[in-house]
Amino acid sequence: MDRDFSLSFGGEAGAGAGAGAGAPCNRFHVRLVDEPPEYEPPPPAGGEDGVGQFQRFEATLQNRGDSLRADGLCHSSDSFSSSYLKTFGHNTVDRVPRIDFYRNTGSLSGVKVNRPSLADLHEDLKRDILPVPGAVDGVANGDGAVDTGGKPSENKDELIRFGWIKGVLVRCMLNIWGVMLFIRLSWIVGQAGIGLGVIVICLSSVVTVVTGISMSAICTNGVVRGGGAYYLISRSLGPEFGGSIGLIFSFANAVAVAMYVVGFAETVVDILKENNVLMVDSISDIRIVGCITVVVLLGITVAGMEWETKAQVVLLIILLIGIANFFIGTVIPSTIEKRSKGFFNYQAQVFAENFGPSFRDGESFFSVFAIFFPAATGILAGANISGDLKDPQVAIPKGTMLAIFVTTLTYIAVAICIGATVVRDATGSVNDTISALTSCNGSAACKLGYDFSDCDTQMCNFGLMNNFQVMSMVSGFGPLITAGIFSATLSSALASLVSAPKIFQALCKDNIYKALYFFGKGYGKNNEPIRSYILTFVIAVAFILIAELNTIAPVISNFFLASYALINFSCFHASYSKSPGWRPAFKFYNMWVSLLGTVLCCAVMFVINWWAAVITVAIVLFLNIYVIYNKPEVNWGSSAQAMSYITALQDALSLTGVNDHIKNFRPQCIVLTGSPMSRPALLDLTLSFTKNFSLCICSQVFMGPRKQTVSDMNLSMDNYQQWLSKNRKKAFYAAVAGDNLRDGVKCLLQASGLGRMKPNTLVIGYKRDWRTDNPQDVENYVGILHDAFDFEYGLIILRISQGLDISRILQIQELQRKEQEKLALEAAQKDEQKDGKRGICSLKFLNKTVKYSTNTLAVNDQKDFKISAGHAADFNQRLLEASTQFQMNQGKGTIDVWWLFDDGGLTILIPYLLTIRKKWCDCKLRIFIGGKLDSINEEKRAMAALLGKFRIQCADIKVIGDIHMKPSKESWKMFEELIEPYQLHEGSKDPATAEILLKEHPWKITDAELERFKDKTYRQVRLNELLQENSRSANIIVVSLPIARKEAVSSYLYMAWLETLSRNLPPVIMIRGNQKNVLTFYS
Repeated sequence: MDRDFSLSFGGEAGAGAGAGAGAPCNRFHVRLVDEPPEYEPPPPAGGEDGVGQFQRFEATLQNRGDSLRADGLCHSSDSFSSSYLKTFGHNTVDRVPRIDFYRNTGSLSGVKVNRPSLADLHEDLKRDILPVPGAVDGVANGDGAVDTGGKPSENKDELIRFGWIKGVLVRCMLNIWGVMLFIRLSWIVGQAGIGLGVIVICLSSVVTVVTGISMSAICTNGVVRGGGAYYLISRSLGPEFGGSIGLIFSFANAVAVAMYVVGFAETVVDILKENNVLMVDSISDIRIVGCITVVVLLGITVAGMEWETKAQVVLLIILLIGIANFFIGTVIPSTIEKRSKGFFNYQAQVFAENFGPSFRDGESFFSVFAIFFPAATGILAGANISGDLKDPQVAIPKGTMLAIFVTTLTYIAVAICIGATVVRDATGSVNDTISALTSCNGSAACKLGYDFSDCDTQMCNFGLMNNFQVMSMVSGFGPLITAGIFSATLSSALASLVSAPKIFQALCKDNIYKALYFFGKGYGKNNEPIRSYILTFVIAVAFILIAELNTIAPVISNFFLASYALINFSCFHASYSKSPGWRPAFKFYNMWVSLLGTVLCCAVMFVINWWAAVITVAIVLFLNIYVIYNKPEVNWGSSAQAMSYITALQDALSLTGVNDHIKNFRPQCIVLTGSPMSRPALLDLTLSFTKNFSLCICSQVFMGPRKQTVSDMNLSMDNYQQWLSKNRKKAFYAAVAGDNLRDGVKCLLQASGLGRMKPNTLVIGYKRDWRTDNPQDVENYVGILHDAFDFEYGLIILRISQGLDISRILQIQELQRKEQEKLALEAAQKDEQKDGKRGICSLKFLNKTVKYSTNTLAVNDQKDFKISAGHAADFNQRLLEASTQFQMNQGKGTIDVWWLFDDGGLTILIPYLLTIRKKWCDCKLRIFIGGKLDSINEEKRAMAALLGKFRIQCADIKVIGDIHMKPSKESWKMFEELIEPYQLHEGSKDPATAEILLKEHPWKITDAELERFKDKTYRQVRLNELLQENSRSANIIVVSLPIARKEAVSSYLYMAWLETLSRNLPPVIMIRGNQKNVLTFYS
């Protein structure tokens, strides 16, 4: 059937709209409800059917290749109504498993659909009707792609995708069969012998096989997109290593283009030199031929991947013919001329002589290995175009491993054949024959009738050790070997010219290096990276013109090896992190083998060239640090994240086995901020003594109807934690839902923390509105303080005269922002109408909207966020300034500590921790203690000695000798006026009336209570007088918090104490520890 609409179950395109209710059904007969994309509950019943004003229509779902089969799990006539499907023989809103539920938004392979939410399944169905399956999220994960429906993009089938043979096998074989095979392998066999030569090849293959196994495991652990090695490493180890490798690997491939092209140009120039047709001179001709070659190769790549692949296939055929030509040549009887050059066909004497090593000119096994190994570095050629493969998960492992196997066998076969047929040294003179009767020096050539002994005393031009063109001499037709060299160099150059832009494009699209984002744009149906092609072309031409490739070649080889090392390490790290998401389909891997591969790659880097290895490591580390510093906003679920979790979990568990010690005590705080941004001063002060030092949890209690509060709480968790991270607040966010504030805080006090990382201190703001608030709320507030002491928490109360809560200001600013956006939208619409255009989706309209919005915000900045006249009464500029005072440097001042009662030392520890912070380091501690007038000096010396033992320095110690005196009449009168509205005055009433009043207002202050705690009340009033007298100019005041006995001191009397103690002062911190030591003078 034709697909007329894109609304579907499980993301499948629906059948034609004309299918009636009785139309045949492949799997489900579905009745769909036409709803808006963003589902809202329908209005109350009142339509024709009592469900809502929905337009109904019937359709039949079409069964595609990835659909679930009607295999008995679902009834053949399962139907979908306005709220449920009939599945397993009964009605349910549950959905059967579908691949489309697990896709990323904007997936190219299919449309993501949303399964019913937990609320859809859990809440009352009468009120929460299930939205139509098939609703698509609006914006993709970071790439800005927007799905327009269930219908795939029209040009999807036109994309050029390659299978494992053309896409991977051919490319890898062409890259591994390089110039080394035709030019240098004979020299390696001559130096190392057949035995060690095969070992050199096998050792190289071990490194590539292990890397290939690791790469196969990573590739089969999820969908692989474009980017090759960069994509594999970045998604495994994160953007830090991925970004650095992506950059250097792209650069290495770009320079490799120049290296391969120069190799081709040198061969062409050698031919021109032999025929005396040089254009200028050798160096200039290499540059000319090289530049022309790069231009031609660029034309092939820009024409499209299809043309490039065809060119690769042609080059592979030429290369295979050249290799076959060599093997055929080894069995063709050698001529006298070839014998004089050291070629004797297969001879046991030659094989035996060449089997052992014969290192010359300072060469060794490792130097020979270093020369050969770059030939094996082509295994990523297929992975580098992962975005152009039909199925990278299958193609990359299969094509790469088969290519390594075939090319390794080829190298070994060529090494053995050439070692069994050609001697190490030959003069090339046909006159150096000897008769059978002549005495022989024991060499294989001598036994075969040739005397090459002159090579012992002078330089010869032929043989394995002297002639790089041995394969041309041995082959059946020499020019085919030259064609093979051309094919090897051009194919490798072409592969590198494709790989570098593809990798670089993927890197730029991820926007890890923001300055490079320009090069991430793709063109055409295959998203070709034209800009990256041009950049690669410029780099290649530059290095061809520089013509100093021998110097940079070791660094480039090390860049490739660094990529291999990190691919192996990615596999090891992903396995070691034991993440449940690590489930590769390729099972033939072992994490310890991958770790061995990492070590081998690093060792080979230093074997090839130690200084190049040092440069490579330095560049990788520099780029890694750069990415860490910039913190790109990406989340790829890397193994580094999984390992961080494992490490944190193990450390937390190990802490549980260690008993707490006083020396290691640190205040671990629950901070009752509400939303983290609503009380910034409270959070900033707490972070001043916990940041990078101890635990800080911003806590919020959601009160109200459970359904709504739980929903709000779930939505806020990630948002507020992200806000904390974005604003560099080193704190966690925790929220609970409760019937009231006290119940919620009880939950927090009991359940917060993990193991030894459990809070021990409650930080709360002072309740400024206690005189006007509901009495029950005051009771709950004071109850929280009692609960903190019951659970043995230390308690810190912060009071700022202007207040702490700026949520009202935030609401006003949000309202302003919306008003500005509305004005900007209206202004842009007016301009759009003037231009005579309709709609609001044109690029010009959007640009104008941004322009107006930006201008409005700029004007707003110039006015310093002055609120409009309608909101002026609500805006408190002083409150806004006070809320940020702890974010600024405190300058030179004092922290006055009124340590009146010993609570274990928390009252003195908190201000000390403040003084070691950068913003508070210029402030001096002043200690105030209570004492007697006749022993002031003794008590001062005793306190100085105690602080000295605690190693806490202070600027001054002052003993208050008159602290026990009664307050002034004026102060006491103010206190009486403060508590007057909350007094019961039962003494002036008859007992019956007093009892009735007490039952009606149990929270009021009785005369008996006031009389009982009269001395304690005097103390709070007197302390405020002393604070006013001594600490009025302090930056902040720390004072011992008075404790109210439960069920003895009423909430309003206790609040009156706190109000009196802390009013008309700089910021005041009232602290009371849990009466357990937090300081010690023992080592």
